[in-house]
Amino acid sequence: MARAVGELQRIVLTYEDYLRLPNDGKRYEILEGEIVVSPSPVTKHQRISRNLLAILHHHVAQHKLGEVFSAPTDVVLSRTNVVQPDLFFVSHARQKIITEKNIQGAPDLVVEILSDTSEEQDRVAKKQIYARHGVKEYWLIDPDRETLEVYKLDAKARAFKHVATYQSDETVRSTLLPNLEITLAELWE
Repeated sequence: MARAVGELQRIVLTYEDYLRLPNDGKRYEILEGEIVVSPSPVTKHQRISRNLLAILHHHVAQHKLGEVFSAPTDVVLSRTNVVQPDLFFVSHARQKIITEKNIQGAPDLVVEILSDTSEEQDRVAKKQIYARHGVKEYWLIDPDRETLEVYKLDAKARAFKHVATYQSDETVRSTLLPNLEITLAELWE
C-alpha cells in the first residue's frame, strides 16, 4: 500500500529502547510502544505511597505471602509495555518473575496513586494493559477524594471488574491478601 506524501509512520518503542533512555530522574514508561514521561510525584502522593508500602510490607512479611515493591522498579509486561507502578505485590507462587534487574511479567496486585498528570492514563491505558497481561487485582487511589477503588480481574474477559470504592476512613479488605485490613485514614496521615 502506497503512503501519501508526508504521512508519518508510528514508531513503536521496545524494552531495548527503554534501556537507552537517560537516567535523569524522570519516570519513563512505555505503553503500547509509546513513551510516557511523568514528573516527580508530589509530597501527598509520596506520603500515601510510603504509608501503604509500610502496611503492605508488614502484612506480606508477617504472613509470608511474597514481596512488595515500589517505584521506581521496572515491570516488563511485554517488549512494548514497560511500567513502573507506584506499588505492587508478587506472591511466592509467582516469584520466578522477579529478576535482579526487573520484574518479568504481571504482578498479582498493582497500586497506582492518581495525580493530575496520570489519572487518565492510570484509569484507561494502564488499566487495560494490566488486565490484558493478567494482573489479578488493581487498586486506584485518589488522594484528593480520599478514595481507594478495587478492581478484580475477570480472566475470561481479560478486563477488570469494579469490586468496591472505599472512602475517607473506611476499612479496605482484599481477597488477594488474606486477613489484610487497611483503615484508609492510615494512608492520609
